[in-house]
Amino acid sequence: MDWKDNLVEDDAGVQEVLASSRRVAVLGIRSESQAHKPAYAVPHYLQAHGYDIVPVSVHGEKGPILGQPVYSAVADVPGAVDVVQVFRKPEDIDGHVEDLLEKKPRAVWFQLGIRNDAAAEKLARAGIRVVQDRCMKVELMKREREQAGVAPA
Repeated sequence: MDWKDNLVEDDAGVQEVLASSRRVAVLGIRSESQAHKPAYAVPHYLQAHGYDIVPVSVHGEKGPILGQPVYSAVADVPGAVDVVQVFRKPEDIDGHVEDLLEKKPRAVWFQLGIRNDAAAEKLARAGIRVVQDRCMKVELMKREREQAGVAPA
C-alpha cells in the first residue's frame, strides 16, 4: 500500500473514518468556560451523538472536560484511540507529531481550516489515516442526513 492511500481526501473515505470510529481523543480541546469555541462545541456534539471523547489539553485545562479526565499528551491516554481530532494551528502540529506516532491511532483528523501537509505525510507513512481541513461535526451531520434519507443541502 502506498502511504498516499492514507491521505483521506474524498467524501467516502471521510465517512468511513467516521463510521469506524468510536473513541476520539481531542487534542487542543477547550473547557466548558469556552463552550462557544469549536474546540469545545464540536467534541460536545460528537459526545452527544455517541462518541467516547477523551480530552487532551494543550492550554493548561486540568479537567474534567465533558465529564472526562484530561490528559496532557495523546500518548498518555490509556487504551486504543480510533481517531485524534486536532484543534491546533497548522504551525503547532509539528510539535505533536511524535506524540501522535507514539500512540498510533487509526486516524488523525485536522479540523476545518487546518492543513499541515508535512505532518500529514509523516503520519500517513506510519500507516495512520489522515483527514485535513474538514469538520467532524459537519461530516457527521452529513452522514446523519444521508441515513435519514434527507437530500444534501
